[in-house]
Amino acid sequence: MLRRRVAQVFWQSVRCESDLATTSLILERSLNRIQLLGRVGQDPVMRQAEGKNPVTIFSLATNEMWRSGENTTSVAGDISQKTTWHRISVFRPGLRDLAYQYVKKGARLFVEGKIDYGEYTDKNDVKRQATTIVADNIIFLSDPLKEKM
Repeated sequence: MLRRRVAQVFWQSVRCESDLATTSLILERSLNRIQLLGRVGQDPVMRQAEGKNPVTIFSLATNEMWRSGENTTSVAGDISQKTTWHRISVFRPGLRDLAYQYVKKGARLFVEGKIDYGEYTDKNDVKRQATTIVADNIIFLSDPLKEKM
């Protein structure tokens, strides 16, 4: 079954050769997907640059834990933890408004989307690089209405 699927994906790549030139164009599938499960670090903000679509932005923390020491299976080892912060941007109109209204600091979320790398110029005219997760789907794992009370 897996072999058939691999072959199917392989043959779905298309090779088109131009009659006018000897260059060829290869269209193949690629994948840019990310899934994050974590807690919101700050209430979302909505921003809109002049002439551009509005975007809802918030941060999401994910944790990685491991046991250090010689014997990683025993309880005696120290537990280490690393927290990674992700910048989440929501552009889709319906999802953008829901995220702005219901995402709150501390809420537990599952976010699906893609990674986007970009550059911007800060206030001091220095070019900076930014990594953003562009969310396609958000699943609330904690009830934002109950947490407000």
